[in-house]
Amino acid sequence: MKLLQARKGQFVYFNNELHKIYSVKPILKQSLHMYRIKDMQQVLARTDEVVQVKPKPNDSLIFWGKRYTLRDDVQPKENGYILITKPAPDYLDHYSLNEFEKVDQVKDDHVITTRRNSVQMNEFLVLVPGKEDSQNDIAYQDPSLVTAQQMSEDENLETILTGESAYAASIGDIYANSSRDIRAMVVAIVGDKAVLGHGEQIPLKELTQSEDWLLVLSVETEEA
Repeated sequence: MKLLQARKGQFVYFNNELHKIYSVKPILKQSLHMYRIKDMQQVLARTDEVVQVKPKPNDSLIFWGKRYTLRDDVQPKENGYILITKPAPDYLDHYSLNEFEKVDQVKDDHVITTRRNSVQMNEFLVLVPGKEDSQNDIAYQDPSLVTAQQMSEDENLETILTGESAYAASIGDIYANSSRDIRAMVVAIVGDKAVLGHGEQIPLKELTQSEDWLLVLSVETEEA
């Protein structure tokens, strides 16, 4: 269905591929700020250009270059990923709808994520690596429109994203770290490290690939 009221966290199809809305700017013509889930590429779009998707158990998607299936019948594992679909955060937690979180510790009735969030078992689906034929592929709105070449490239995207191109960051990009309440601009790049406006130096790989940091404004996107 077409999306009439967009909000942060919703999954949507745009140009036949799965995206997530991370910000809504109503005063702008392209009010939806999104990233493409398969490779975290930033995208701007209008509300009438997207179609809402509600992830559910046994759906399969490509996240950060790797194929996963969403399950509600398996236990989470340390260093694995979860997708929060029914958020009910405590006042000390910082997470919301459809956030991907990496598991640090597994407890009896909840997990502790690498962002130090405590998430109850009934709040999330587990990302299990791989896909079975019986599962529902939500990576594309209409798989018949995807060429064999693109399908092959997407299924092997992890190899590309682990290369140097995956660590690209530009001076002027703004990143946020919600667990540390930081929002900072990249003011310099020295070797393999980015220097942020408050003085902290972060390895480019950590800044661009860690779940702790989210790109909220890209110089390349703004100039496009």
